[in-house]
Amino acid sequence: MLRAKSGRGGLVELKVTRWKRYGHDRLCANLPDGTAVGWADVTTGDITVLVAEHCDDVIAVLTRHLREISAPVSPQEPASGAEVRSVLPPLMPADDLSANRPGEAIRDLLDKSGPGFLERVVSRLLRRPSKWDSWRKGLAGEKRVGGELNRLERHGWRVLHSIPLSERVDVDHLLIGPGGVFSINTKHYHDKAVWVGDDAVKVNHGKPAPYVRKSRAEAKRVVRVLEEYCGFPVPVEPVLVFVGVTDLKVVATQLSVRVYQERQVAALAPLSGVLTAEQVEQIYSVARHRQAWSKA
Repeated sequence: MLRAKSGRGGLVELKVTRWKRYGHDRLCANLPDGTAVGWADVTTGDITVLVAEHCDDVIAVLTRHLREISAPVSPQEPASGAEVRSVLPPLMPADDLSANRPGEAIRDLLDKSGPGFLERVVSRLLRRPSKWDSWRKGLAGEKRVGGELNRLERHGWRVLHSIPLSERVDVDHLLIGPGGVFSINTKHYHDKAVWVGDDAVKVNHGKPAPYVRKSRAEAKRVVRVLEEYCGFPVPVEPVLVFVGVTDLKVVATQLSVRVYQERQVAALAPLSGVLTAEQVEQIYSVARHRQAWSKA
């Protein structure tokens, strides 16, 4: 992390990382929150400034790094057993998931393939439930849980919503903070009773649903992505949050997945001692980058 004087007389911290992909070799300058402000082509020495207000800082820092790279150094073999950490390209606005609202993926589904006026009228007349009703209920649940999670930001937590994975699925919410990382799956069951066991969930004593197993599998996918780009172990706990239920019963042996009702997620706020503030920001800078999840 290099500290450079800003044009306003203050200080701005720029983090410079080297990115080699697809035949390119670049030095990328980012703000502490992961925002890309400029990059330099190592081969040609050309510098591109992405944010005008940091122009002088970007040029000064990248010029210094280019000089250090061009200086002769004695060849060294990589340390035995050392792992090469993957590096993401500079974060562009189109890839920044921090702008996602709770339920963003469902909103897109409704916008692209929601029912037309005639379909809505027919469904209401016949009182026939449709997939769109299920989507709207899911959206309402994610919005309620997202609102509760956003309140945790005042306690030093970072929150992301609707993180797209491959195979047209997404992580409803990702909570990153001093107490670790939590992969959160929201289920909306208005006025229903829910029973949660070691591997399954029953709603109103119905057929078992594999929500617990899926939550554990989702957390493992999140771990693989974050550790690939962070270069250190990232603890990720799965969480199931049920919205609107009349009763929630969790059997005593169920320990691998946290289970809450929507307002109970506040219990995560005081957790600490797992990640440093620097690790929280590094994980967040990876997690907010859409391209990190493209093959997850």
